[in-house]
Amino acid sequence: TICRACAIDVPSHTPESECSGDGPERSSLVCPSLVCPSAVGLPPVLSCKIVNIPPNTFKVSLRSKETSFGLWLALADPYSAELCASAGFDWIVIDQEHAPNDLRSTLAQLQAVAPYPVQTVVRPPLGEVHTIKQLLDIGVQSILIPMMESAEQAAEMVRAMRYPPSGVRGVGAAIARSSRWQGVPDYLQRANDEVCLLVQIETQAGLRNIEEIAGVDGVDGLLIGPSDLAASFGLLGQSTHPTVHQAIRDAVSRIRASGKAAGILGTDEKTTRDYIEFGCNFVAVGADTMLLAGAARELAQRYRA
Repeated sequence: TICRACAIDVPSHTPESECSGDGPERSSLVCPSLVCPSAVGLPPVLSCKIVNIPPNTFKVSLRSKETSFGLWLALADPYSAELCASAGFDWIVIDQEHAPNDLRSTLAQLQAVAPYPVQTVVRPPLGEVHTIKQLLDIGVQSILIPMMESAEQAAEMVRAMRYPPSGVRGVGAAIARSSRWQGVPDYLQRANDEVCLLVQIETQAGLRNIEEIAGVDGVDGLLIGPSDLAASFGLLGQSTHPTVHQAIRDAVSRIRASGKAAGILGTDEKTTRDYIEFGCNFVAVGADTMLLAGAARELAQRYRA
C-alpha cells in the first residue's frame, strides 16, 4: 500500500484481495514518513497505486535563501547509506566518480534511503547521455555532472535530462522505477519539471566560463570542486592554498550574481564555514568514508596510548 501524499510504503494488515481499488481501510494505516501530510495532522490518503511523481524538494531548496547541508556517500553500501540518511542532513550525494558504485549499487542505495526525508543527488563518472538516461530511469531526479567547462557541455547535459521535444532522454518509463512501473500515470508529462541538474566547476577553464555555464537554462546549480581546482592551478593536494581559496571566493560570487545556486564540498569545519561565508547555499560538510576512517583511527589510538 502506498501513501498517495508522499509515495511511502505504508504497513497494512488488509489483504490485497479485499482492496476495493481506493485503498484498504484507513483506520489501520499510519504513514511512517516524517514529511507526509498525515504526520502533521492532515488525513492520510491511501491507494493501491502511486498517483504523484515525487516532488524534487532539493531543486526547490536551491532557490531558497537558506543554506542546505549534505553528506557525500562513498562507502557504496545501502546499509551505511540508510544510516546516513537517518542522520538529519538535507541531502546526500551518491558518488560514482571516485567511489566503487555502479548502477545496481546506486539503485540499492536509492531504495535504502527512500523512506527518509532526505534528497538524493548522484554524481556519475562522466557527463554521458546514456549514463544519465539510466540514472533517471532508476529514479534519480538530481544529477551532478563533474568537470564542466563550457556552456555547450552544459546544454548537452540539460538535453540529456529531458524528454523530447525539450531533450533527448529515451522513453522507457513503462519498465522503469522512475515511473513506478507506470504507477505514476502522468510521469512522462511531469518528469522534466522534477529533474535537477548540477554541474561541477573544477578547472580554470570552468572558472573562465562560469557566467556562460550558469546562463544555460536548465542548469540549477554550480558546485565548486576544490581538490581538482587546486590541481588545475598546479597546487595538487593544496585545496586550502590562498590562491585556490581566493579563486573559490570569486567563483561563488559570480555564480550567485548569475542567479544560480552555488555549492561546494568542505572537509574541515574552518574551511567549510569560510565557504558558507562566501555565499555557498548548498554545502556538503563531510563524507561517510572520512567520518568512519577518522572515528576508527581515533578510537584505536585512544586505547593504544
